[in-house]
Amino acid sequence: MDTSTLNSPVLLAACDCLTPFGDANATHAALVRGERALQLVPVLGGEGGDPVPLALLPGRALDETNPPAWLHSLQTMLAPVAGPGWGTARRPVCVTSSNFGVGSLYAFRRTGEQAHAAHGTAHGSVELVRRALGWGENVAIFSHACVSAHLGLIHAARLLAEGAADEALVVSYDFLSPFVTGGFHALKILNADFPAPYQDRATGSIGLGDGAGYAVLSRQRGDLALAAHSLHNEMHHFTANRPDGAGFAAALAPLVAAAAGCRLWVKGHGTGTLEAGRLEVAALARAFPGAPLVGWKGSLGHTLGSCGLVELAIVAASLRAGCTPGTVGSASPTFVDTVALAPFANAAFDGVICASNAFGGAHAALLLSHA
Repeated sequence: MDTSTLNSPVLLAACDCLTPFGDANATHAALVRGERALQLVPVLGGEGGDPVPLALLPGRALDETNPPAWLHSLQTMLAPVAGPGWGTARRPVCVTSSNFGVGSLYAFRRTGEQAHAAHGTAHGSVELVRRALGWGENVAIFSHACVSAHLGLIHAARLLAEGAADEALVVSYDFLSPFVTGGFHALKILNADFPAPYQDRATGSIGLGDGAGYAVLSRQRGDLALAAHSLHNEMHHFTANRPDGAGFAAALAPLVAAAAGCRLWVKGHGTGTLEAGRLEVAALARAFPGAPLVGWKGSLGHTLGSCGLVELAIVAASLRAGCTPGTVGSASPTFVDTVALAPFANAAFDGVICASNAFGGAHAALLLSHA
């Protein structure tokens, strides 16, 4: 599939996230301190199973409840964008996720409790959130594995670029359940090891984490700019990338042109898997030589379809604080020497490349800069 690009800048009027550490500022501070939210938890929750690295919201059990235990935390994070002003013709909402209410659907199938079924589908889960926040009905849903949040961001940016909206809200949420963790465990990439993004070691592994985020995009207000976006899908395999790394390169190429002459650092995808990690760093090193590379899934776990927005909020907090957290959970030797293991000052940089990659060779990236 051809690369889809958008180089019409829009402003980031507001952006925040929710992780086990708290909001974007609290998460940024914890990452700078090198803290890790991942803990070993039975992979199937109450049904037990192997211990695997998961990062759950404080006090939240992996097993689904009715109503979902994560709903209150999501409402708290989204309080600044609650109310009837959103979800209207000129202020649309885009909701993205890779899992939506699948935890409730799994609970329904396991227990037979009908109450879970109402928000077990993607539409039912989003409707639950929409009603809780008081939004109107102009809400679009996007889902494509780990690039889901990027799809929402580029759609919102296009609405603004075409003058079809005054502002747009992008919301993403992915909360873990035994169905999600069990699936990754079956693939053997969620195992007893903690992830070490970009570390050159014998065995790869990932962690999974609860995560949510939101961004308000505007043409009129904001101190940071979403200067360019790029999407590319290899359409190569259900889970794997092309072995020559061509998909990674194709997604980055438009941003190389958009960022010409800029000094950049890179927030990579960095799950802790080996083959994809090597392909990713090779493409990034060719596209942006010498740019420091960081990844935070060694602390937060992989927040799946929401990672692009969760990590965007942390990138924004990093720019405002003048300090970029290092790659928590990793150590030397790394695949390339540009992997930053320790925090570093970022005031001298012009912008940040934020990249995400997904099953089946789907790739997304954006350029964030000071407005």
